[in-house]
Amino acid sequence: MHPDASCKTCSARNALANSMDDRTTAFAEEPRLISEPGRAARVAALAEPVLAALGYRLVRVRVSGSAGCTVQIMAERPDGTMAIEDCEAASRALSPILDVADPIEGPYQLEISSPGIDRPLVRRSDFDRYAGHVARVETLVPVEGRRRFRGALIGAEGECVRLRPDEPATAAPADILLRIDDIAEARLVLTDALIAQSLRRSKHGGKPDGFAAGTQANNRRNPHPRQQMDAAPEQDRRVNQIKGD
Repeated sequence: MHPDASCKTCSARNALANSMDDRTTAFAEEPRLISEPGRAARVAALAEPVLAALGYRLVRVRVSGSAGCTVQIMAERPDGTMAIEDCEAASRALSPILDVADPIEGPYQLEISSPGIDRPLVRRSDFDRYAGHVARVETLVPVEGRRRFRGALIGAEGECVRLRPDEPATAAPADILLRIDDIAEARLVLTDALIAQSLRRSKHGGKPDGFAAGTQANNRRNPHPRQQMDAAPEQDRRVNQIKGD
């Protein structure tokens, strides 16, 4: 090979690598515009930098129940998926951090999962990426006398999201702008079109959204000696399973 050709090949490879690095950095650094309150927020603050260091990003945290509760952490790769191996890696990295910080203060089961097909929408790019699909949105304050909306996503516009609400056939469809800061919850609605898009992605070498999820049982130390003794065999138990979304 001519030396000039070799140099050009190396330059092309370096340019491609730099481009991929830039996209990965932009992916990891895009902030969540819709977040959690209370205990879930404490878990999110701990989980987000750990996931970013692994090349994933946090989507949502949910804490359900009180005694023996479940802490669900949704995360994703740049392509929006989260394979079982990714869930296991995230679980191994997050467990010691959560054990030390103790954001839940009691027994809990840690579950790492993909966002799922009917995923939450938490970043500006989510609203653009899934434009055309149906979403449910709940706002913190009433908008035109309502707090709950369902309709086709048009996309993000400035500080707002444009939605075309479902209306009776006799009514003319009218778009509505919802301020992102006023949105409490937004997620996709499971439709035939959304499922078809996920299947098309899998046929082109990817995995469907919500392909798999890893679950790790992580029972916190109990302050009561007798109960702690009963729970001891469960302390380091790891469970990894496939969940169909």
